[in-house]
Amino acid sequence: MDGGEEVRVEASPYCFSTCDGGEVAGHSLARRNRKTRSLSTSSASSSSEYRRTQSLHGPSPVTTFGPKACMLQNPHAVMHIQDPASQRLTWNKPPKSVLVIKKIRDASLLQPFKELCIFLTEVKNMIVYVEKKVLEDPAISGDENFGAITKKFCTFREDLDDISNRVDFIICLGGDGTLLYASSLFQDSVPPVMAFHLGSLGFLTPFKFDTYQSQVTQIIEGNAAIVLRSRLKVRVLKENWEKKARVDEKGIILTNGDIESSRKSVQYQVLNEVVVDRGPSSYLSNVDLFLDGHLITTVQGDGVIVSTPTGSTAYAVAAGASMIHPNVPAIMITPICPHSLSFRPIVVPAGVELKIMLSRGARNTAWVSFDGRKRQEICHGDSITITTSCFPVPSICFRDPVNDWFESLAQCLHWNVRKKQNYLSSEDEEF
Repeated sequence: MDGGEEVRVEASPYCFSTCDGGEVAGHSLARRNRKTRSLSTSSASSSSEYRRTQSLHGPSPVTTFGPKACMLQNPHAVMHIQDPASQRLTWNKPPKSVLVIKKIRDASLLQPFKELCIFLTEVKNMIVYVEKKVLEDPAISGDENFGAITKKFCTFREDLDDISNRVDFIICLGGDGTLLYASSLFQDSVPPVMAFHLGSLGFLTPFKFDTYQSQVTQIIEGNAAIVLRSRLKVRVLKENWEKKARVDEKGIILTNGDIESSRKSVQYQVLNEVVVDRGPSSYLSNVDLFLDGHLITTVQGDGVIVSTPTGSTAYAVAAGASMIHPNVPAIMITPICPHSLSFRPIVVPAGVELKIMLSRGARNTAWVSFDGRKRQEICHGDSITITTSCFPVPSICFRDPVNDWFESLAQCLHWNVRKKQNYLSSEDEEF
């Protein structure tokens, strides 16, 4: 993709444009030497300071090897991928609607939620979508002053109302769980997500609420840096075994009929991880892991985690996996307490298809959950197919994908924090 070329998708209210080789308004990026999180920098200074001279993708490898060998050219296999460092948000049309997601029954979020909703409806004239159970909170429904604002809201119910084509962008108030919840509401294309850090950890929520008015205004005006957080497309195929009743000549139903099987398929979009574990059983879980149809190993232990790069800093890192930047196209496979000292976490290409099934000799069933939700039992004959989804979560950055990620590592996980070693003087060296 050429630098300076703008990509516009008519079917979606937002799109991405490159910032290489063209003028870029950098309102969404702060100065590198400024420690406070502020979005008030000018476009001229921001674009000159933050335009990367290197792609986040590695260099294209040479295709000739030695004097005579070369790569077989296959024009159908060529992929043109935009540099993640240049991914920026712009609007095809001015945004008119916003989904506000708030952590349920959290008293500390009541005032920020009310302030934000008043600002969006009264000042910005936005159509605000709010989940119905949020407004059922007595602290909100009992507020007469706020009642006039809530009458302007559009409400919906999870798993019952489809809002996928009604919302232009999303604002999350809370912790990382609010972003995961926002992802679960959209099984196809996801609107851009702006997440405010009002929870406990905040690894995925880079924005501070202190200056929300200027920050939200800047996003509405467009031209913000984004990071595309890949998701996993997961299909659970369940084998249902039922006895087929037989009827004799006299019309009497016989119960010892043939066994008939039927299959039920359910699909999920997962932002963090798929976890397969042993559930309440005291036995080891025993599941087979296939990659592109080939059995690669049998997991014997407490379970296995299949995660995205975004999920690498969640359950996977607690189980001993490495932390991967969300721009890296990959899928992580991490065993949970494996009964083998040599079973280490691995990273596989994002384009592979993984399949997990209960081993034939397994002593018990397994259980699976998706981003910590929709937990269900996996029995013999059931299968879990996992691939990289083509519908990522466009997460709006405070500064840029690299700086935001490393700041989260330092602030939230205290990555590589230790007491500095004392300076060794010349007198000490003599001893």
